[in-house]
Amino acid sequence: MGGKKKLNLKQMERMQDKKGEEEKDKKKEKSGSPREKKPLGIIPPNPKSEKVVSELKKMRVLTPYAVASRLNIRMSVAKDLLETLEKNGTIQMVSGSHNIKIYKAE
Repeated sequence: MGGKKKLNLKQMERMQDKKGEEEKDKKKEKSGSPREKKPLGIIPPNPKSEKVVSELKKMRVLTPYAVASRLNIRMSVAKDLLETLEKNGTIQMVSGSHNIKIYKAE
């Protein structure tokens, strides 16, 4: 009654050729150079460093996630860095809750 229609020989050949090409494409994609994963920094950068301060002043909004991704450091290290920069007067806290704090460069 129902069910899939039986394919003729030409249609089966086309399907096999397509599968072979797709497998070759997948192998080429996988054989490409793998991305290097760099370990995230545990040691915070020097908050008095001009390089770090200038990098942060380029950003419009400073959140722990944005700083962590820009400087390639962990989130906890980024939070500590932002707190020390706020104590030094380099940046100013705009708003925040117990979850996230948002800063701006002065």
